[in-house]
Amino acid sequence: MQYRMFGNTGLKVSEVGFGAWAIGGNAMVGDTPIGWGPADDEVSIAAIRASLDRGINFFDTADFYGLGHSEELLGRELKGRKDVVIATKVGHRDIDGKIVLDYSKEYILQAVEHSLKRLQREVIDYYQLHSARLVHLQDGGCIEAMQLLQSQGKIRYWGLSLNTFEPEPEAAYLLQHGLGSGWQLVFNLINQKAFPLLSMAASGGYGIIARMPLQFGLLTGKFNRNTGFGKDDHRSFRLNREILDNALDILEQRIWPLCEKYQTSKTGLAMSFILSFPEVSTVIPGIRTAAHAVDNTSGFVRLEETDRKMLQELYATQWQPVVEAMKALG
Repeated sequence: MQYRMFGNTGLKVSEVGFGAWAIGGNAMVGDTPIGWGPADDEVSIAAIRASLDRGINFFDTADFYGLGHSEELLGRELKGRKDVVIATKVGHRDIDGKIVLDYSKEYILQAVEHSLKRLQREVIDYYQLHSARLVHLQDGGCIEAMQLLQSQGKIRYWGLSLNTFEPEPEAAYLLQHGLGSGWQLVFNLINQKAFPLLSMAASGGYGIIARMPLQFGLLTGKFNRNTGFGKDDHRSFRLNREILDNALDILEQRIWPLCEKYQTSKTGLAMSFILSFPEVSTVIPGIRTAAHAVDNTSGFVRLEETDRKMLQELYATQWQPVVEAMKALG
């Protein structure tokens, strides 16, 4: 495992982190799935342990993942370990069966206490506003809360998990006002909307967490044109048949042949593309099993510049319509 600095924070993180959304299980808010289907806690614990064995020291979760269950599992398994970096998020709530976004100062100050308890820690290494938008930042309450928690020693650093499809306004606001220490953003072979933010992060000393590196599993090569998802899996409404067909056409024709060239797996190629950008501090694939821990930390290769450039050009020429279709589904 290689390690990178997280911006100017002084935190040294594994270049592959542990995305802990899926281990939260198949939580529902009303009729809306907010998880990845059923999860077995014993399998999840084995995944955490295997990840530690592979050198992973960065674990990313949220209080909304499994409605707290993901944090509880990490707290149970990582209790007392000072050699790991834990990041969590705040801002999504379940109120009477409806998903509510709450970035008020009052709520954040309450929510952090619950996260600390579930994580069994005295301080959160990196606390993130979960997809807060510009209007929330301009209101100022959430920023006041983060700064207060930092001064109280309850969080070490804070930042923002950016919007999947429109990440730039909030990042620019934090950069302009010198706020926060990092951004979490979607960046992968398919969705490269956040690419311009990489240089902005480097210039401002921000750490970068690249999430969804495998685009809900599309980039693992495990999906075919008949793949379906259960009703308690959020992908059931995010990856419809048209999106799946169009994505597989591009992958089969333009991207998978590179796996043979570099003698690596499809996951290895997808991860190698993201890690080829030094501005990225860590990449957080979802890890549900011990096998995922191995798959997501194996097969990294150094891409030739011509191939990396081609993969970037594909976003402009072929992937954008697919990404826009994903955006329309939410």
